[in-house]
Amino acid sequence: MATKKIGKNVGIFYLGHSAFKLISPHGKVVLIDPWVENPLLHTSIKDLGKVDLILITHGHGDHIGNALSIARETQATIVGIHEISQYLVAKGHSKVIGMNKGGTLEAEGLKITMTHAVHSSTISENGQMIPAGEAAGFIIEFENGFRIYHAGDTAVFKDMEIIRDIYGPELVILPIGDHYVMSSKEAAYACKLLRPKFVIPMHYETFPILTGTPQKFQHLVKDISDLEVMVLAPGEGVE
Repeated sequence: MATKKIGKNVGIFYLGHSAFKLISPHGKVVLIDPWVENPLLHTSIKDLGKVDLILITHGHGDHIGNALSIARETQATIVGIHEISQYLVAKGHSKVIGMNKGGTLEAEGLKITMTHAVHSSTISENGQMIPAGEAAGFIIEFENGFRIYHAGDTAVFKDMEIIRDIYGPELVILPIGDHYVMSSKEAAYACKLLRPKFVIPMHYETFPILTGTPQKFQHLVKDISDLEVMVLAPGEGVE
């Protein structure tokens, strides 16, 4: 994978759509929304290597993705909202931690906080739609204090100011695709609310209906001072 550097000793690798692989300064590996066999980048589970934690923002198939298969292969612990955790336990995976919004989990030397998101959440199984609690985002605080906010699938919401005030993430990962998630315009406004140093756009170009583009987003945030937009191609990373 190609990499850029921002000097925070945290590896951030884009696996396509909303899937990210994070590597902490102490070598802990976190996957978020691990739909790794997506149309933008088909990553073999065996090629993922070690995985310690898997974070799931909500139950839709393009986010829960390959979580169970990865967890069985790597013995990773899956973290999700309570309803998703109970669903996964019923599927036979015991290393699952359920939590809810506002709560913080300390695991593998990291602090994982579940935040609000504005989106639906269901699991599709055998032609049925199973309620999967509410959609969420995550703040990940690494051993060196560096914080990343993965917003999950969401519209912009005013309480992003609370996320900024309490957690102060330096890097935020925001959807920009429109239709099912924030548009580039909403994502630009989210940057004004969150005031990060760095932003990585996600959840675009996977399907034709996702019409938001990094170019639109970059144009809309060009006047926000001290903000660096990092557009990662699937398979590319930041260290």
